[in-house]
Amino acid sequence: MKAYYVIGLMSGTSLDGLDIAYCKFERESCWTFEIIHFKTVAYESIFQERLRKAFKQTPDTIRTLSHDFGRFMAKEVQQFTQEYKITHLDLIASHGHTVFHQPEKGITLQIGDPNPIHKAIGKPIVYDFRSSDVALGGQGAPLVPIVDELLFSEYDACLNLGGFSNISFDNGGSRVAFDICPVNIVLNLLSRKMGSDYDDKGVIARGAELEPELLDALNQIDFYRQDFPKSLAWEWVEEHILPFLENSAISTENQIRTMVEHIATQISSVVDSYQIESVLVTGGGVYNDFLLEQLNNFAPNLWVKGDGNLIEGKEAMAFAFLGLLRYLNQINVRSSVTGSSIDHSTGVVYLDIES
Repeated sequence: MKAYYVIGLMSGTSLDGLDIAYCKFERESCWTFEIIHFKTVAYESIFQERLRKAFKQTPDTIRTLSHDFGRFMAKEVQQFTQEYKITHLDLIASHGHTVFHQPEKGITLQIGDPNPIHKAIGKPIVYDFRSSDVALGGQGAPLVPIVDELLFSEYDACLNLGGFSNISFDNGGSRVAFDICPVNIVLNLLSRKMGSDYDDKGVIARGAELEPELLDALNQIDFYRQDFPKSLAWEWVEEHILPFLENSAISTENQIRTMVEHIATQISSVVDSYQIESVLVTGGGVYNDFLLEQLNNFAPNLWVKGDGNLIEGKEAMAFAFLGLLRYLNQINVRSSVTGSSIDHSTGVVYLDIES
């Protein structure tokens, strides 16, 4: 049984930092995985701001940022392999960082030049996972559901609480998945207004008051009544969420409390609608104790928190696996999930002829 060793790189919309996961994958009757090493490298504040404001920049500025981000990833991967004395490595899979994601316009862009990574490590790089799916009429997201299908079939559903919440589950014999609502991308934005990078354990929300009028307005957003496939991005938050918050006279801490209620409401509504009975929950939002309590209030005894490196490392591991499937030329996208015209294998393989 051959083992494949892959490093996955992920930069999420919440801009916590660069996630790096060193993973082992094997297949006999089914695929198995192990996250051997994982770490998150925080962005320096200036670099974080460059990434946050990238979608407003000129094409030349974005190209420069993409190259700089590629160099940053190359340096961090090199240090990572040295720190953990990694000698077995088959390839690197890099999601990069999303600047634009407007699939309805045929647009998606994840930056992070693969060339510096390849030159530093000397291994094949799989990158640009979303473009081909969008070209095939898909949403280009979410891409992790086939990973859930192949690696986490013991759960009815897999829920990620990252910048956005997204869920994946079997629906009548087909894997389906979609983004549910924004999570940390908004909670962290509001927390920064109060001098914190995030609401640690949900302490701010716990001590604040729910604002029913704002909650009702958020819950009435049309996206929540749309059928899947569907996905979210920062541009959507700017258009549909921020105006409610910016035009509200209520305090920032009460906005955080109300946003948590909104998140729990939307997620629980999906779980209830599809009669889901066990949910694996991963992502940084798992550390928000108050959010998890609110979820449990809506739907008790369904939520199974990931453990160890899985909580924060699942997405980076997932892209490592997606990259491996692409490298092996195996299907890594379900049309039932993204809405693309066919199941296919997405991602660009970077490997120059001198390697």
